[in-house]
Amino acid sequence: MRNREFLALSGTAFARAQAYSTIAIALALYADAFGTTSTVEGLFGTAFAVVQLLIVLPLGRYVDTHNAKRVLLAGLALNVGVFVAYSFVTDATGVILVRVLQGMGASVLWVGGSTVVGEVAPDAERGQWLGTYNQVGAFSSLAGDVVGGVALELYGFTFTYAILSGVTLLAGVLTLLYLRDNPGGRTDPEAATGLETLGRLLGRAPVRALVVFRVGLSFGKMVVVIFLPIYARTVFDMPAFLIGAVLAGGKLTKALTQGLVGGYTDRVGNKQYFIVVGALGYALGTAIVPLAPYGDILFPTLEVGGVAVVPAAFVLFVAYGVCGVADSVRLPASMALFVEEGEQFDAVGGSLSLRSVAWKVGQVVGPVTVGAVWDATSALVAFGTAAGLIVLATLAFLALYSAEPRATPDPAAGD
Repeated sequence: MRNREFLALSGTAFARAQAYSTIAIALALYADAFGTTSTVEGLFGTAFAVVQLLIVLPLGRYVDTHNAKRVLLAGLALNVGVFVAYSFVTDATGVILVRVLQGMGASVLWVGGSTVVGEVAPDAERGQWLGTYNQVGAFSSLAGDVVGGVALELYGFTFTYAILSGVTLLAGVLTLLYLRDNPGGRTDPEAATGLETLGRLLGRAPVRALVVFRVGLSFGKMVVVIFLPIYARTVFDMPAFLIGAVLAGGKLTKALTQGLVGGYTDRVGNKQYFIVVGALGYALGTAIVPLAPYGDILFPTLEVGGVAVVPAAFVLFVAYGVCGVADSVRLPASMALFVEEGEQFDAVGGSLSLRSVAWKVGQVVGPVTVGAVWDATSALVAFGTAAGLIVLATLAFLALYSAEPRATPDPAAGD
């Protein structure tokens, strides 16, 4: 954190993650204000993801071959424009259109920031730089839930978006002043993400297993990310700050346990089983969400600062907390396996690109599909569907992953 370039890059991660978390709460308020259907609410998630699915690979290649500093500055400027646009939306259609722009801006900052951190970090410290960079994003996401929730509740949309714009502009100033011009140059984009490389990777059963799993998990997980705050607002009329507290609880459990579990994963090995346990845990947390109406069986209604904290809030807090611990179990193992498979073909970049694309597929399809299911049935069926698909994806992963032995290095990979 004493390195000025890292400080600038961390600023982009902070601005991106804080905006994502704060706007997730704002979407619940928009859904309540506009009286949207669950299908339309699903489009809030799909609109954000579909543009990312389309641009993530070409954007990665563009960052590798152009001035990444200018790309980051453009992404920060776009995000400020997004906040201004959110201030003027008057209906659900406007929210969906701005979500497309937000997805584009978030992709630019995520792909550009992660790439540049890896490029400018000293070779012997790259893991530490990337890990710390991700931790900054995690802290910012948590801050977005708490601070963003309070700001939305007390001051409304315009003031909250002004705060996000100020943070983003500050990140832009740090980037302009401290980040070297045209960082990068270590990666061969064709070797990392070329079609031939991706084809070789997909020829591996373990890689196909990981990709299938990512699609199914993202389908279910994004349902929770999009609909849990909307569910809390539209069904239980929870204030924005309480929604933020519920979301912050899950992210706190993830932040506290991920490092410990990651180290344990390295010592124990058999990373595929950590993925299975984590995924099933996430399915459990997802299945708990629609039990919120029955929270009064176990929890009382409390008064906090003159605001009633309904029993449903405790159920949702527990559900998202379970999801946070489950992510801690799954995530380090999942990333490690993608990297290990990519290393066998000297194509870690290609492997991680497949990981990202697979996630975007489920992220596009999941929210709108489950939203339609919710409209036709109930919250119980909708979240049950998401949990069931996670379980099916986990079983498919386990079967496919064991169908082929671990890869051996490809002699042609370095050609």
